[in-house]
Amino acid sequence: MQLAATILGAVAIVIVLWDAFETVVLPRRVTRKLRLARTFYRCTWLPWRAAARSVVPTKSRESFLGLYGPLSLLVLLSVWAAGLILGFALLHFGAGSAVSLAGEEPSFGVDLYLSGSTFFTLGMGDVTPRSFLARVLTVTESGMGFGFLALVIGYLPVLYQSFSRRELNIALLDARAGSPPTAAELLRRHASPHGLEALQKLLHDFERWAAELLESHISYPVLGYFRSQHANQSWLAALAVLLDTSTLVIVGVEGACARQAQLTFAMARHVVVDLAQVFSAPPSAPPKDRLSSADFAAMRKELADAGLRIPDGAGFEEKLRELRALYEPYVHSLSEHLRVGVPPWISHKKSPDNWQTSAWGRISGFDLRESTESVPDDHL
Repeated sequence: MQLAATILGAVAIVIVLWDAFETVVLPRRVTRKLRLARTFYRCTWLPWRAAARSVVPTKSRESFLGLYGPLSLLVLLSVWAAGLILGFALLHFGAGSAVSLAGEEPSFGVDLYLSGSTFFTLGMGDVTPRSFLARVLTVTESGMGFGFLALVIGYLPVLYQSFSRRELNIALLDARAGSPPTAAELLRRHASPHGLEALQKLLHDFERWAAELLESHISYPVLGYFRSQHANQSWLAALAVLLDTSTLVIVGVEGACARQAQLTFAMARHVVVDLAQVFSAPPSAPPKDRLSSADFAAMRKELADAGLRIPDGAGFEEKLRELRALYEPYVHSLSEHLRVGVPPWISHKKSPDNWQTSAWGRISGFDLRESTESVPDDHL
């Protein structure tokens, strides 16, 4: 019994420490399927997602889903701490429970109490190790607990800094692509004089944003469950709009920056493909075409009215379908897994941008693109 407890305790400690190292310290994707953190998120996200769909009212569903990311992070840290405490308690038990507590006989309960008070460096003084091995285990656990707390304190700020940098560019899309953002609206708002130059810079900036998103979300996959401030915005929606816009520019928006669009497309597709692997979400075709023939005709007309011409012909539409097939299945699988909406190519219901709304009303009849057309370039 004591030998089994010793082996089990040592295995628990090694599993927790290695999992914490891979999750917090190791800055690369771990391909091994059997992991404590991965199992934890798989076993908790699916029931949470199911509860959101079947129990929580529709209006509160997004808020409920938004709780999961931060809450799961705290629970995972607690699971790691509990695993280490239990592991050292099993080692104490395997060593013969060589501890003393006033008024109580040595037992696993006393070992667990000693392990918990040692791990959190409480130093209660009412329980003491009596053998050399018990003292070694106590000192080792005390140092490990101190290091664990330091790691957590350093981990959380890095995580939230990555989240803040991600949300910064998502917020910038509000006035540039609408709320929710769409490729048609992004192009329409850049159809003004010098707008295509601004579009090239935007695609360049978002290429770097996508690269940073890939690095941060592979290193810290829990960020994928962190949702944006507004229900009509998300990192996945921003990636979808970047891919849609880049696809249109590559295929043939006259005068647009095709080379930069190719670079942004490559980076954004890299993100959705790799993150689909991280979240074990195999690509699947959307049940409904995001760009039907009617939507494509409406988008072509809207962009033509704004001054942007999209070529006609079957060759153009075929090339468009080929590029869409490279990323839409991955975007759809991530959308299904994370329960995040993917915006259409063109929005038929014109809604105000988030910056135009407030709890006290909204600005109506104001088009940001039209308001800047007559402003000299040096004042923009």
